[in-house]
Amino acid sequence: MSTKAKEILALALIFAFSLIFYIGKVLGWGAVRFSTTVSLIVILLVALSLLWILILTIRGHLVERRIVFLYVGIAVALPLFMTLSQRIAISPEVEAVYNTLEGLPEGSKVLVSFDYDPPSAPELQPMAEAFLYYCFEHDLKVIMMGLWPQGPMQANMAIEKVLSDEKIKSKNLKYGEDYVNLGFQAGYEFVIQRMGSDFRSMFPTDYRGTPYEQIPLVKNVKNFSNIDYCFNLSSGFPGTREWVQIAVDRYGVTLGAGNTAVQAPQMYPFMRAGQLVGLLGGMVGAAEFEFLTKWIGKGTKFMISQSFAHVIVIAFIIIGNVAFFRSERKTGLKR
Repeated sequence: MSTKAKEILALALIFAFSLIFYIGKVLGWGAVRFSTTVSLIVILLVALSLLWILILTIRGHLVERRIVFLYVGIAVALPLFMTLSQRIAISPEVEAVYNTLEGLPEGSKVLVSFDYDPPSAPELQPMAEAFLYYCFEHDLKVIMMGLWPQGPMQANMAIEKVLSDEKIKSKNLKYGEDYVNLGFQAGYEFVIQRMGSDFRSMFPTDYRGTPYEQIPLVKNVKNFSNIDYCFNLSSGFPGTREWVQIAVDRYGVTLGAGNTAVQAPQMYPFMRAGQLVGLLGGMVGAAEFEFLTKWIGKGTKFMISQSFAHVIVIAFIIIGNVAFFRSERKTGLKR
C-alpha cells in the first residue's frame, strides 16, 4: 500500500470515529469507560509495543514519524476513557486560593471576571467550574462579568454545568439573588478603573438586560468596597496584570487568579509581592483546585492525558537517541 493510500485510510478512520462519537453525544449514549483491569491491559500493550519499537530501532529498522504522531494521539485520547486516577500534589499558590475562600463567611460577595475565550477554555473552564462549585456549596454570592466578549458566555456554560450537580441543585439557587452575570463591557482596563467608583456606570444592565438597580444581589453594590473577594480568569490582555495594577494597587481589592500555563509564570512576581493571594496555573492548577474543592472535572481527566503524552514523548526521545548513536557507530565503523 502506498504512503498516500495509508494517509487517506488513516483520515477516513479518524473521520469515522469522530462521527460515531458525535452522533453518540447528540443521541445521549452513555459515556464509554474502561474498567481498571482493561485500562491496565491497554497500558501494558502500549508499553510492550514501545519496547518492540526500541528493539526494531536497535536492529536498524527505524519507524516513520507518522508512528510517533499516532502514539502521541493515542496517549492523549485513551486516558479519557479510562477509570484511572493519579496522585496530585497541591502547590502553595493553589492552596492559597482555597484558603482565602475558606475564610469567607456565608453571604460574602465574590466578583469573578471571565477574561478569556474558547481557545483557552480547556485550561480555564475547569478552574471556573470548580471555583463556582465551591462558592455555591458554601453559600457565597457570585457576581460575574467579562472584559473579553466571549467571557460572559463561558460564565454561562460554567454555571449551567455546576447547577446540574445534584448537591448544588438541591439548594435551589436563584438568578439575581445568589448569582448574576453582568455581561461584557468594552474598554479594557478602563472598565476596572471606572468600577472602582461605580459599578452601575459600567454595567447599567446585566447579561439578560435587567436594569442594575432591579437586581437584588447588586443593587447595594456601588464599588469594590462592597466586594469581599475578586477572582480573575485570564489568558491575556486585559487580564490579571490589569486587575493587579488597578483593582489591587488603587482600590485594595483582595485578588486571586487563574491563568493559562503560558501566562502563569508572569504572575509569580505579583504573588511574591503579596498583590495576588493565590494563583491557579494551567491544567495542573485546575486539577489541584478540583482536588481541593472535591469537584472532579475535566482538569483532573486532562492531566492524566497530559501525563501519558509526556511518557510517550520521553519514550520516543530515548528511542531517537538510540537510533542516533547507532547510526554514529555504524558511520565510525565504515570510516
